[in-house]
Formats: sequence, structure tokens, C-alpha cells
Amino acid sequence: MKPDHSRPVVLCLSGHDPSGGAGLQADIEAIMAQGCHAAPTVTALTVQNSIDVSDFRVLDADWVLAQADAVIKDMTVAGVKLGMLGSVAMVDTVVQVLQRLQGLPIVCDPVLRAGGGGALGKDEVGYAMRERLLPVATVATPNLPEARILAELPNGTPDECAEKLLPFCQHLLITGGHGEESRVHNRLYSRDGSTATFTCDRLPGSYHGSGCTLASALAGRLALGEDTHTAVENALAYTWRTLRDADRPGAGQYFPRRLPTDFCN
Repeated sequence: MKPDHSRPVVLCLSGHDPSGGAGLQADIEAIMAQGCHAAPTVTALTVQNSIDVSDFRVLDADWVLAQADAVIKDMTVAGVKLGMLGSVAMVDTVVQVLQRLQGLPIVCDPVLRAGGGGALGKDEVGYAMRERLLPVATVATPNLPEARILAELPNGTPDECAEKLLPFCQHLLITGGHGEESRVHNRLYSRDGSTATFTCDRLPGSYHGSGCTLASALAGRLALGEDTHTAVENALAYTWRTLRDADRPGAGQYFPRRLPTDFCN
């Protein structure tokens, strides 16, 4: 019998992107790149490509619960990554899944818009995630437009959004990729009042699946046992490299190159 050298298992609950740039394929690749195993549970099917999303369908709750239960009964889950949920009902379904998993690191990526701007859920879905999922998450990873929706501050600064959202979550990572400064500022806020800012050079172009990549890499680093600050730092560095080496398989946005992992530093 072979010795057990199993990689940590990260349960992913997110939508499927048929273009492969975002969604569960991004989760799988990014988690593999951290040395973990991704267990993808499909919450929604989308019609999208590198340009935009045109439609989506949320799966029935029973199907999602059955997928997740099959994994949980068979494997020791070491972390959870939450992505596109698409409806308030699916938020409730994911809460049921998480009740079966106690004491694990959970990364919540509140996906409400595709990279091209198309909606992947109404704002009410974001509010439901804020009320029911952020309180059990280890880290929430909204970009600034998503943070403004969650905080109900249409023109809020990262600091203002954090003040509104920290009562709901332990750690909040507001990414700065949607700004225009030459340096990207990614800000980590913690409920204990501590903050950290991670900066990197802004890369040209726009990217499809960067948020999924970051959140999944972070879930993998936490599943490996890294503390939150170190996991965030490593996940951000990995994500930046995937964007630096991105390619453009379609007519729209660039796709992060998440694999292979032999990046030049």
C-alpha cells in the first residue's frame, strides 16, 4: 500500500465558467498551485466568455447539498472557498453545508459581477452573504466595487467600507485592482483593529478570474496552516505572477496563467 501523502482538501462552492477563466476552473488551478487538492461543488452554471456574462442558472439546493455531502463523507476537508452563489436561496444552502464543517478556514469571495461587468447575482445576494456568510468566514475578499455594494456605500473609500463590514467578519481583504494608480494597494483589515497594506505594480490590461484566483490561493494557503497575514501575502504574490504571465485566449480579457507553477520571480 502506498504511504498517505495526501494534499489538504479545499471544498469549493462556486459557479462554472465555460470559458475556464474564472469560477471553478480558476479555483481548481489556483488551489493545485498551492499544493492542495480542490473539491469543486457546482452552485451555478453560467453563460460567459472572456468578454462578459450573458446568463446564469442557480442549481437546486438538493443537488448542491448532495455534491458537498459526498465530498465531506469521503474526505477530510481542510478549508473552504466560497465564490459565486447567485441567489439568496443558495446562500442559505451554503450555510447548511458550512454547519457540517466546524473550525475550518473559510474564504468568502462575494462574487456579484463578472470581469466584464455583467451581473452574477443581485445586490440582495451580497447582503445575504454579508449577514449569513461573512460572520463565519475567516477572510472576505471583495474588490472595492463589491465592498461598496456590501457596505451600501456607493462612493465609499476602502477604510469607510471596512468600518461598515468589520462587524460582520474577522478579516477583510479589499483588493485595489479596479483603481487607476500606478501601484495597486490591497488592504487587509482585521476586527482587532490591525491593518496591513500590500502593494504591487499595476499591470496593463484587464483580467478575467483574478478575484477567483486570489481567493482560492488564499484558501489553499490557509488550508496548509499559514497564519492569515502570511497566507494573504503569499496569495497576493502568487496572483500577481499569474496576471503578469496572463494570456488572451479570446477576444476580451486576459486569463491568469495559474499553472504551471514554475514562475520566474
